[in-house]
Amino acid sequence: MSRPCVFCSLLRDEEPATWLYRGDHASALLPLPSGRIAPGHTLVIPAEHVVGVQDASAEALQQTILLVQRVARSLADALAAPGVNVLNASGPRTGQSVDHLHFHVVPRWEGDGLDTWLNGRSRHPVADSWPDTLRLALREPGSQA
Repeated sequence: MSRPCVFCSLLRDEEPATWLYRGDHASALLPLPSGRIAPGHTLVIPAEHVVGVQDASAEALQQTILLVQRVARSLADALAAPGVNVLNASGPRTGQSVDHLHFHVVPRWEGDGLDTWLNGRSRHPVADSWPDTLRLALREPGSQA
């Protein structure tokens, strides 16, 4: 039996959340204090329950990304953050903590001591022809490219 989606529960007001913005298609909230990696760290989630970017409708993805942009701009104004890291993990084996599409918008300042960039490189073997396979897949109907 699968666990109920915590973000869906929050969106239904079944659990408390610190909302920064509530919209019909996407919303922004603060992570729990123990999960905040910087002042202003904000989560942006679509109202539609989808696991990752691969599953999202075009409208849900568009509205969510537009809110990510608004949050990034607002962090610059409110906290004088000159930049942000936008972090996302979508789907199995990515380290996705909640199976509901979400983006972490993390404000950054020079010398803040935070390293959010990936360390290391994947050792997963793939055929040398992967760029051609990807190009073909992107041209296929329904690929959304």
